[in-house]
Amino acid sequence: MTELAYVVHERFVEGVKSLAEQLDSDGWRPDFIAGIGRGGLVPAVFLSHATGVTLLSVDHSSKVKTFGDVLLRRLAKKTAAGKRILIVDDINDSGRTLAYLRTAIADAGGKAVNLRIAVLIDNIRSCETVDYRAETIDRESDARWFVFPWEAMAPREEALTEAAALHNA
Repeated sequence: MTELAYVVHERFVEGVKSLAEQLDSDGWRPDFIAGIGRGGLVPAVFLSHATGVTLLSVDHSSKVKTFGDVLLRRLAKKTAAGKRILIVDDINDSGRTLAYLRTAIADAGGKAVNLRIAVLIDNIRSCETVDYRAETIDRESDARWFVFPWEAMAPREEALTEAAALHNA
């Protein structure tokens, strides 16, 4: 059975502070922060407040056909026009979400040079890389399913189902 690892609020806040510090020390300042729904929305809001950078959101997890794609095309247009976009998500686990986002933005004419990604937790075994991370894990030795504060209201069974889907993919 998958172990659920509940991320406490303080750990989450420290992660956002770490991302803000990395952005500050890197010298790359985004024009917009784009939170990826659902998991990246709350960290993106916190990071927007920490940095003063305007927040946008992209609803990716709703599975409402083409809804998120319209928003990704808008992000692509902004990057093509020279605007810098920082995509924020909670975790880079398998990398499928990030690969989808990058491909959709590129296919819509977006410029990769103006796009960066930040996550709270980065799996070093992911097929995708990120630019900023608060912490890393190695899925080869760490199979815990991370439950972030904004997911704590969901039934335990939902978290276990999501974890099983990832591990069986």
